[in-house]
Amino acid sequence: MNPTVLGQVTAVLRGRAVPYSRPGSRSAIVKQAIQGAVAVDGNGVAGDEQGDTRLHGGPDKAVHHYPLDHYPAWRDALGALPPLDGPGAFGENISSTGIVESRLCWGDQVRMGSVLLEVAQTRQPCWKLNTRFGVPDMALRVQRTGRTGWYYRVIEPGAVQAGDAITLVGRPNPEWTLARVIEVLYHRPLDVALLNGLAALRLPPSWQRLVAHRLQHGALEDWSARTGGG
Repeated sequence: MNPTVLGQVTAVLRGRAVPYSRPGSRSAIVKQAIQGAVAVDGNGVAGDEQGDTRLHGGPDKAVHHYPLDHYPAWRDALGALPPLDGPGAFGENISSTGIVESRLCWGDQVRMGSVLLEVAQTRQPCWKLNTRFGVPDMALRVQRTGRTGWYYRVIEPGAVQAGDAITLVGRPNPEWTLARVIEVLYHRPLDVALLNGLAALRLPPSWQRLVAHRLQHGALEDWSARTGGG
């Protein structure tokens, strides 16, 4: 396919893992924008850390992308909360304009600078957002609105910086926008036909288990540990 410009990088961000709100917990959700080009490889943005490597990071969550386009809607809903003053409120590595979940598809390959990335999964928001925003149900709000952001795996390492174009270079699953995936995940979670369609995609192991459980048991997994508290 011919390359198509989807949007533009507004900031590249990274953070250090520090003690967080729950005893024994750590998080790098608070990230700072980087000036100039920064290296990205299979582990993610150089210098970025994860507080809990069991749940964050790894090849299928190497780079987290959250659209700056969503910030006005969050300000309207929540007011002028300090995290929304600039990019990084959601712990994202890539902030951008012009591209949201309805314009990106599962498995899309995009180039930013010299880095080639592949959309690996949507974000399943967790309780650390509740603490970050001081809103007890923030993770559930993110989930319900579909403004979740997404993760990439790194196909070709390179460097990226603010101002780089986000160019679509491959789209193997045009019928599976991220918005549709989110609809299945949270709003039509036991639709067998849609789950079978999702199962045919290249899914990370945790997603394979999730879909298989729903299909086998006809029941929803428990979200409370992921979304509750903070």
